Amino acid sequence: MADKPEPDGIVLTEAQRRSRRQRSIAIALALGVLVVLFFAVTMVKGPAVLVRPM
Repeated sequence: MADKPEPDGIVLTEAQRRSRRQRSIAIALALGVLVVLFFAVTMVKGPAVLVRPM
């Protein structure tokens, strides 16, 4: 009972955690850039992009 229980699953090292965090930040930044790019393209095309025949 005094012993620590074994953690379930895989335990990452500090370097692996740091690498995962950097990768997550890079993905988030890339997604943010895409959102801004799509927004900018939509603004350049103007509001007429929303008015089209159905």
